Amino acid sequence: MEKSNWCRKSLLGIEELTNKEINQVLDLSKVFKNELSDVEKRSDHLKGKRIVNLFMEPSTRTRIAFEVAAKSLHADVISIAEQSSSLTKGETLRDTAMNIQALGADAIVLRHSSPGSPLFLSRIVDVPIINAGDGAHEHPSQALLDLYTLQEKLGSVKGKKITILGDILFSRVARSNFWALSKMGAEVTFAGPSTLVPKRFESMGAKVSHNLKESLSDADAVILLRIQHERQSSSHFPSLAEYTKIFGLNKNRSKWLKEGALILHPGPINRGVEIDSELADSSNSAILDQVSNGIAVRMAILYLCTNSTTS
Repeated sequence: MEKSNWCRKSLLGIEELTNKEINQVLDLSKVFKNELSDVEKRSDHLKGKRIVNLFMEPSTRTRIAFEVAAKSLHADVISIAEQSSSLTKGETLRDTAMNIQALGADAIVLRHSSPGSPLFLSRIVDVPIINAGDGAHEHPSQALLDLYTLQEKLGSVKGKKITILGDILFSRVARSNFWALSKMGAEVTFAGPSTLVPKRFESMGAKVSHNLKESLSDADAVILLRIQHERQSSSHFPSLAEYTKIFGLNKNRSKWLKEGALILHPGPINRGVEIDSELADSSNSAILDQVSNGIAVRMAILYLCTNSTTS
């Protein structure tokens, strides 16, 4: 593969990316997805590289997808969780990252509860920092894989209406998805209870709706979000049962959807809360496609950042 003309050392968020950069990730993701489907085509583009996953918050899909992506490119992978790091002994994130760099890391994939932590590290260490989720700020790789999945299914998102339903206020996925989808020409609606979808999101350019039927009826795809209890300092609705009663997507409410409307969810799914199992496992669901596509997209991210013209 030829030297990349990607000009960003780190991937910190979607808001700062140009349409050209987004398309560059998606185009390379398609190449890598084709490679993944044929063992004989699998490449060793990151052979000799050392990728460190530094996950200071729990994760299954994102952490494993980055591990599989790096190994699929023949990189060496080391995964560090907060419980097994010196952060539990009082070491600062800065010192942890500096030590990881000194141990020969070629890139650090960081998940952290503090918004801006990947940006902070990118100004300290010399190796690429890839944001795997920072608080309620951004989750760029999730947005890119969601966009890839939607384009794979719909052909293009330009002019399509996408509803993101659930806990918008505390969701990094919602923010990154808004930037990715709107940059590519989609109309984005944030839907849910007023306590979790305040009107101020309209200033971003999103439509805000507190009416579930209205927000579902013309949607080409619905991205469901779980309730982010870990980021809420107080309850923003009476109970999960109350949320499900009004905003949960069940069989009856699925009749409000257009025929063929896609259902996505970044996971983990709370079955019976934001979505019923029957819908999560239906033919309209692209949830497992998101998981599979997440590997190819993260392969593209790792390749581009470690082969950046600024690296």
